[in-house]
Amino acid sequence: MRKIDDVIDEYTGLSRAVLEYTRVTKRIVDSAKDSGFSVRSWEPLAELVAVDEFERVGNFKEVMNWEQYTDFLTNWASSSEWEGVFKRVTETPGLVFLELEERSSVGEFSNVVNSLAAFEFDEAGKIRHIDVYLQMAMPEAGMLASYEGVGIQE
Repeated sequence: MRKIDDVIDEYTGLSRAVLEYTRVTKRIVDSAKDSGFSVRSWEPLAELVAVDEFERVGNFKEVMNWEQYTDFLTNWASSSEWEGVFKRVTETPGLVFLELEERSSVGEFSNVVNSLAAFEFDEAGKIRHIDVYLQMAMPEAGMLASYEGVGIQE
């Protein structure tokens, strides 16, 4: 298991920026239970983002601008524990793909998902767009029956 802090020094450029974004997110989520936590707590993350043109498309195809995203993050982080375990990062001009195993818990509920996030950058090297894709276990084993027609069996 490799944490972001274990690998960040191996990378430069936009890949390093994405890893820093993830590391800052982890630090803020960890501090979210402290008094005084608010939307303003995300300002260190905003330093890496083109906030005026930012757009995030989430795992349910929901689209958020920076203000909406930080509102969402604030509500989520204040009741969650989160960790991203590094799997792989791939960089192409203006675009970085980050693969993590994400572990999160909210109260009694916890889950582990594989995520791939595509980070698009502007000319200044700021994150302007993120697309999020997830793989997760089926919520109930019996649900696999609905996939029998495509060759998936329990």
